[in-house]
Amino acid sequence: MVAPVSIPTISDQRAIPAPLFNACFVLAVIHAAFFPTAWFAHWWIYGPDGLGTPTDFVNVWSAGKLALDGHPALAWDWDVQKRIQVDLLGQSFVGHFAWHYPPPFLFVAAFLAQFPYAVAFIGWALVSFMPYLMAMRAIVGRPFGWLLAAAFPVVLTNTLVGQNGFLTASLVGGMLVLLPTRPVLSGICLGLLSYKPQYGLLFPLVLVAASQWTVFVTAGAVAAAMAAVSWLAFGTESWQAFFHWLPMFSQAFLTEGRAPWGKMQSIFALVRYCGGSETLGWAFQWAMIAAVATALVLLWRSRARYSLKAAALATGTLLATPYLFLYDMMVLAIAVGFLVRIGLSDGFRPYELPALALMAFLLMFYPLFGAPTGFVATLIVASLIAMRCLVPRARFAASASPVPLGHPQM
Repeated sequence: MVAPVSIPTISDQRAIPAPLFNACFVLAVIHAAFFPTAWFAHWWIYGPDGLGTPTDFVNVWSAGKLALDGHPALAWDWDVQKRIQVDLLGQSFVGHFAWHYPPPFLFVAAFLAQFPYAVAFIGWALVSFMPYLMAMRAIVGRPFGWLLAAAFPVVLTNTLVGQNGFLTASLVGGMLVLLPTRPVLSGICLGLLSYKPQYGLLFPLVLVAASQWTVFVTAGAVAAAMAAVSWLAFGTESWQAFFHWLPMFSQAFLTEGRAPWGKMQSIFALVRYCGGSETLGWAFQWAMIAAVATALVLLWRSRARYSLKAAALATGTLLATPYLFLYDMMVLAIAVGFLVRIGLSDGFRPYELPALALMAFLLMFYPLFGAPTGFVATLIVASLIAMRCLVPRARFAASASPVPLGHPQM
């Protein structure tokens, strides 16, 4: 029998541990100060020579430009895309910033391409940041959620390259927050997440295991409606182009390693980074998928508290996909938010804050390692969730953080 789903309220308003509050405050201030400084110092979007800096957002703007010009199917053509990008930036660059999203995401790209490049870049970062903030506030259950959201280390990376990590995290977080009480809205969030097909494996499995049929059906209906509307707007050729170029994209990044293996944050990438073959990488990846799927089904059918189930699903989503860059690690903030919610309610166990600090270190200083440290950070969060699930609360009751230093109202 599947246990009913509910998010417990925080009845014990424990103070926020001073190390946690102070670390989040410092990181949030750094993030807030970095981008104005980077803009005026010509480190971000445009260089000192006035030329555009080649980075991920250029593929969004160029794909949107093609859609606005009446050639949406060409958005998936690497050579056409690069010509537009070079013209936009005013300089050439090595490699490609390829567009590989399903046609519905062209609506976002086309909207952004109506604006000048810098306006679209900054606007995209700011606007997508807002729902992420709201999701984290709802997850943590008190105003500290705003600070935790702004402090998460991947905020810097995601904003710097103009990626969609904020949107992905807000949809995953919104889906999980709304599932207990607003299943239709939860399903809408999940349906909108279909712009990231690599996340489509675990969510349906968990919803079926937990008998969350309203969420399941709503998500399917929303995804189908988005596909139909994009077909009407961008034509059959856009879907043909998507499916034509997808195997080439997979070949380039998962077989040939055109992006250095250290840039991807999956177990597949870790195996390849360490010199393993593609076959060995897939063997480890499929073993990970099987283990995560099994654990999630058992957890979601159990009577474990909902916050742990939600944190596990957000974390498992990252572990299950082989194609995962650092900006996608914004989803890990959702899992951390649920863990912090539990810690503020029950008290943090002695090892939890040091473990979260190590996770943050691995994400912040990824450029120093050039290795899949994000994968290790995800494993740390997964381990904290597992310990909460497997070890009874009573065992740690005496050592729960008393936190005499206080920010009790946040």
